[in-house]
Amino acid sequence: MTSEFDLAATRRVNPWRLAAWSLAGLLLILPMLAMRFSAEVNWTTGDFLLAGLLLGGTGLILELAVWRSRDLVYRAAAGMALAAAFLILWANAAVGMIGDEDNRYNLLFLAPIAIALLGTIASRMRAAGMARTMLAAAAAHLAIALGGLPADRHGALISAGLAALWLISAGLFRAAASRRSSGDEDRGGRA
Repeated sequence: MTSEFDLAATRRVNPWRLAAWSLAGLLLILPMLAMRFSAEVNWTTGDFLLAGLLLGGTGLILELAVWRSRDLVYRAAAGMALAAAFLILWANAAVGMIGDEDNRYNLLFLAPIAIALLGTIASRMRAAGMARTMLAAAAAHLAIALGGLPADRHGALISAGLAALWLISAGLFRAAASRRSSGDEDRGGRA
């Protein structure tokens, strides 16, 4: 026999949230499975901890953005910014953006993430301020990537492409801000 509490909890489970967290778990399990079948995949405990921290942290920050606003444009903008930060951290930890993962130049790619974080706090997650913040993160990322051209042309050009994620995020936040000011957004949101 199912209690009323169990039924209420079951109805509140968001299938998208469940799918996203399941995907994060699957991404952690895949390297473990690959290690059983291939000697080329050799993750350490530290690798799994870092991946878990990155996936879990990204998921929790996305949860905050979803809680912050019901506006899908705002949520997409936050998702793009988080994707940019996640990919920068993941690529730097795995192979490095410029040269290999031991190249100290790669530490500069933490600057756009710091700009995004500090701008998010300063703007109190308001869409207009977030748009300006993501534009600044894109400019910083592009400058750092292009500065790495002499050391690693291929890596610098690929890295410069990641700046597009910051730009897309900036554009989406700008659209969310303009929707909010014109009254088009769902009034149930918190943004």
